[in-house]
Amino acid sequence: MPTAKVKQSVPALLDDIRLLKPQIYEIVEAVRALAQASLENLSEEVKYGGILFADGVQFGGVFAYTAHVSVEFGHGAKIADPYGFLEGAGKGRRHIKLHTLAQIEEKKLAEYLLLALRAAQQG
Repeated sequence: MPTAKVKQSVPALLDDIRLLKPQIYEIVEAVRALAQASLENLSEEVKYGGILFADGVQFGGVFAYTAHVSVEFGHGAKIADPYGFLEGAGKGRRHIKLHTLAQIEEKKLAEYLLLALRAAQQG
């Protein structure tokens, strides 16, 4: 008999990251706090090994890796990259890599979150 796939909760994923990669956990939590402060109706869901963000429409997410955090934007190719921090060359997605807490501000992540939401809303 097939077993149902159990969805991992945001707190459970955060606990795993905190235990395995404490420095990366701090960056993930700072990204989440920034997203929550920037967007009134932010919701989160664990999918694809990270935490996806939505505000009426899914627009991005935060993913923890061994040496960095990646903030991914599903419609990132539609963003006019005002500061040149977006990485990636695929049809749709773009990302910003964060290695330190300071890079959240240095790479103007708050602005990119809003740009990513607008790009997703436009389809």
